[in-house]
Amino acid sequence: MVLVVRGVVLPDREERVFAIDGDLLRTGPVADGDWVVDGGWLLPGLVDVHTHPGTETPEEVFTDDALRRHLIDHRDAGVLLVRTPGSAQRIPGWVGADTDMPRVRSAGRWLATPGRFFPGYGRDIAEDELVTAAVEEATAADGWCKVIGDWRPDEPPVPPEMLAAVVAAVHAVGGRVATHCQTAEGCRNAVAAGVDSLEHGMHLDPGLLDTMAAQGTALVPTLTAFGGHLDQMRAADDSPRRDWFLTGWDGLLRNVRAAEEAGVTVLAGTDSVPFGTVAGEVDWLIRAGLSAEVALGAASWTARSWLGLPGLVDGAFADLVGYAEDPTKNPGILAHPSRVVLRGRIII
Repeated sequence: MVLVVRGVVLPDREERVFAIDGDLLRTGPVADGDWVVDGGWLLPGLVDVHTHPGTETPEEVFTDDALRRHLIDHRDAGVLLVRTPGSAQRIPGWVGADTDMPRVRSAGRWLATPGRFFPGYGRDIAEDELVTAAVEEATAADGWCKVIGDWRPDEPPVPPEMLAAVVAAVHAVGGRVATHCQTAEGCRNAVAAGVDSLEHGMHLDPGLLDTMAAQGTALVPTLTAFGGHLDQMRAADDSPRRDWFLTGWDGLLRNVRAAEEAGVTVLAGTDSVPFGTVAGEVDWLIRAGLSAEVALGAASWTARSWLGLPGLVDGAFADLVGYAEDPTKNPGILAHPSRVVLRGRIII
């Protein structure tokens, strides 16, 4: 029996009927079928564009068991597509072949030059190896590579000419570059180099937003990761680190809305544990000033389009999430899907 889905599709707000044909959605008349969704609101599967399944702390060893558990946490929350911008190990091939797993877009291993990351957590390389390593990771993964562009605020970031060489080399092989940045100079260097995504973006100069929009550099602010430490940092004794964090947080919140107004693509990523909590990141984006629809798109249709996948249209992957209420009117319901369909199979 054919599985059939009907509901109001976001963001178009049109009622559509889909038959699930294997792994794909098909439109058109349906003679007979098993109605797995009949009414309500339909979203393309949720997306977390910045998550690191497989480990929970820099001290942990990356394992397949942890990777599977973390991906299932995403899946059961309706997160059916994830981008892993850096991992302790490359994402193994079995993930893409396992129909129980969300779809994954990987950037291979983090690329860390001396003094710019947790030692041994990513791929530690010398600066003169960065370009070659970036191409290797991009071609071994899903076209992405991830460079740790800066680290502590009192240490210099990767020089802009080096990042520009990485971008040119990776783009030449059809890849894209994500860059970890949380200092003003690191963000400036990454934007000047033309990276494809700025991860975190604390202390980003808002004067760079127009350049980011013009060249297509997306902002992934990972507010969840910083917001989780906010009360602790506010209660801490005065210190340069506390001041740096709080100043960066205030600027990041302002920049989220300013970035969207400037035409920058803002995307939802959670960064750290727990997994399957992109609904919380959407809430943070709304609190930062985005409309509910734009924030929701950042974790669904906008993110899918940015990663090269369509929304809920004929021929698209049969990955969707159903809700009893309109999540743009009641964003809190995003964490409570009534139906999850992945690869044409009912999960919830």
